[in-house]
Amino acid sequence: MRLTLDAIAVIDAIDRHGSFAAAADSLHRVPSSITYTVQKLEQDLDVQLFDRSGHRALLTAAGAKLLKEGRHLLHGAEDLEAMVKRVASGWETELRIAVGDLVPIQRLYPVLEEFYAAGHATRVRLSLEVLTGVWDALVSGRADLVVGGTGEDPPYGGYSRHVLGRVPFVFAVAPHHPLAKAEEPLSEAQIISYRAIAVADTSRDLPPRTAGLAGTQDVLTVPDMASKCEAHRRGLGVGYVPLHYVAADLKNGRLVAKQISNDLHAPIISMAWREGADGRALTWFAERLRKHDWLEGIVD
Repeated sequence: MRLTLDAIAVIDAIDRHGSFAAAADSLHRVPSSITYTVQKLEQDLDVQLFDRSGHRALLTAAGAKLLKEGRHLLHGAEDLEAMVKRVASGWETELRIAVGDLVPIQRLYPVLEEFYAAGHATRVRLSLEVLTGVWDALVSGRADLVVGGTGEDPPYGGYSRHVLGRVPFVFAVAPHHPLAKAEEPLSEAQIISYRAIAVADTSRDLPPRTAGLAGTQDVLTVPDMASKCEAHRRGLGVGYVPLHYVAADLKNGRLVAKQISNDLHAPIISMAWREGADGRALTWFAERLRKHDWLEGIVD
């Protein structure tokens, strides 16, 4: 191959410092080495890369194009070197975190700020999952760490789990919905005569499930909890929602909380990861997320 990273680095240094001599000084090489590298590349490519007619070495159009594209290669090589060093030191190249929709994904942003501020360069990929989809992401290998999974334990064995707490729910309806003025507690017979709002389970392989629905009830299915709450506000249906999602709506009257004869128990949410997984980024997040400050107002 005629074009090398070393040659691109030399051209980059000449362009940034304005002369062959200054480039040689910045690269800790003798000027003759810089001149030879450029001349050799020009001969190999059969193009002129620099206009040497003036006092300052200026790139030709061909040279400017080579440098523009070549800098992408330099940055890519630097990223690759850093990646290899991270792997060798135990830091993963990428950490995939699946977040259950009972936890607003924005709650993880302050934690991510701490992670990046500490200089950790592992790439983090966040995904949003619903119901069984949280555990499915872990079991299928789509996620290295899951946060906000509901239920007592991940399905099957081989996982480490830490309980984050219980999430209080409330049965909420719009103030103009017929159930808003119904006597309490509401019975199941009253509730199933009205449309329910449900969030679609994102599981791909594990059996999906629903929560708080009767078999004959009309259902509007939406993609996430934020959409469900908005559907409630518009009176499109009824059902349970996490209290922290609608606390402001209950306070300002956009939603009304109703007592149910057979009320829903606050579900447990957990985080989990594969047993034996010891990547340093995974360990960092598992330890940091054990501190429940980032869940303030969400769990009991």
